Amino acid sequence: MGFIVEASGLAKRYDGVPALEAVTLALPEGSVGLLGENGAGKTTLLKLLLGLLRPTSGQVRVLGFDVQRPKEARALRRRVGYMPEDDCLPADLSALDLLVRLAKLSGLPHEAAVQRAHDVLHLVGLGEERYRPIGGYSTGMKQRVKLAQALVHDPKLVLLDEPTSGLDPLGREEMLRLIADIHRKLGLSLVLSTHLLPDVERVCEFVVILRAGRVVAQGALKELLRDVPRGVRVRVGGPDRAQEAFVRALERAGLRVEPRAGGELLVRREGEDDDALCEAVLRAAAEAGVQLRRLERQTRTLEDLFLELHPPRPR
Repeated sequence: MGFIVEASGLAKRYDGVPALEAVTLALPEGSVGLLGENGAGKTTLLKLLLGLLRPTSGQVRVLGFDVQRPKEARALRRRVGYMPEDDCLPADLSALDLLVRLAKLSGLPHEAAVQRAHDVLHLVGLGEERYRPIGGYSTGMKQRVKLAQALVHDPKLVLLDEPTSGLDPLGREEMLRLIADIHRKLGLSLVLSTHLLPDVERVCEFVVILRAGRVVAQGALKELLRDVPRGVRVRVGGPDRAQEAFVRALERAGLRVEPRAGGELLVRREGEDDDALCEAVLRAAAEAGVQLRRLERQTRTLEDLFLELHPPRPR
């Protein structure tokens, strides 16, 4: 497997103010999530990858092209699709007219451009609406047009900047399903830039987390979330006396009990599988006469990782 992006010491400053600092990346083929708070430098990084901005320092190659060389940057943009965050669509054109023009600009002859535009609009679910002026489209439809224009020239890599921005929950789910289908069915690599953690978990296999212009974590999502102690999370109801009796019952059973936030307990025993742990917890709860409010396997989510890397600011 090759790398779609390789960057070393990449930095970008605006009037001396750093937007990116010392960014080093090796992004594999597939689906990559670029995650960070607003202002973390995600859009600046995407524009550097496209060759639309020149770095202040450092090196970057995308699909093997050195984007700091104008000829290579132009050649790269024939192979990359870009879905911008901002509303940039001409209101007076239909989706079909827009995509035909963009396909022809990419080098397709007229007939091939028309066919490709029809195919891509059907793919993103706008087959019935393709003749209407874009100015009358809903936010969700405009997002689909932006996705379609990023695909019309048959790219090898697609960069998506906040593709679910402005969408309601149903529209957001439909967009994520569409992105996942495109990645799977067309075999495209993609970089999904967002501040929404569930979007990355839903679509991406590899993640890069930016904070204040610096990479604070990168790697396969499964690997980043793997470093978590085995066990079960438990929360019980009742008075403090009953909860203390419950903890004593767990400890008599040879279980290790670790307090967690929100009144939860992490219950573990070396070499014990989760099913046996759950049975032991149930017996201890019955012995102590407490009501279980939560009992589930210990997992680590992307939100857990993100909060570890972005601790709350002191008040």
